[in-house]
Amino acid sequence: MENINIFLVDDHQLILDGIKALLSGVNDITIIGEATTGNELLEKIPQAHPDLILMDISLPDISGIELTRIISNRYPASKILILSMYTNEDFVFNAMKAGAKGYLLKNTSRQELLDAIYAIHSGQEFFSGSISQVILKSFLRKVNEPETTNENGAQPLSNREHEILKLFAEGFNNKEISNTLGISIRTVESHKNHIVKKLGLKSTVEMVKFAIKNKIVEL
Repeated sequence: MENINIFLVDDHQLILDGIKALLSGVNDITIIGEATTGNELLEKIPQAHPDLILMDISLPDISGIELTRIISNRYPASKILILSMYTNEDFVFNAMKAGAKGYLLKNTSRQELLDAIYAIHSGQEFFSGSISQVILKSFLRKVNEPETTNENGAQPLSNREHEILKLFAEGFNNKEISNTLGISIRTVESHKNHIVKKLGLKSTVEMVKFAIKNKIVEL
């Protein structure tokens, strides 16, 4: 498998050391650098060229969200995974709007961290189950009227696409859907691409919104 170069950003050395310990021994992952401030990251990233940045939100000089926006604009090849203690929906949505491709809590397991790294590196998004619930609850609260089509007129989904849309909206990732339905991850991703194309959507988050507004899934 292709090696994944990772840069760590957190203002607590204990957290940095903990992440390095979790990822030690993983053959296709290399920690190529670390920073405890936003400015330190901005100084180092031109030479580091990381594939993935694990980013804290609370930093002493620049917020991790603003830093995500800067990095996403200047260095789009470096994908960002937020690793935070905050579950507040404002933090979650602002991080996503800034360009983050995933959001995990700092109490995540080693396996979930690895799943997130591999998913984002392969071009997917990844949100922990608890963060997916934050997204679901937010959209559910904002729902007023069900919408059955997008502005351009959505094409009808097949039974399988409807099933996969529901699972995504419930917080399942590609691997979990693959295991649940007994199909390959590649097939799951293919169905997801068909879903967003038919519905005129752009991301997993918009899929969740569509599923909530159309009562495909409920909390």
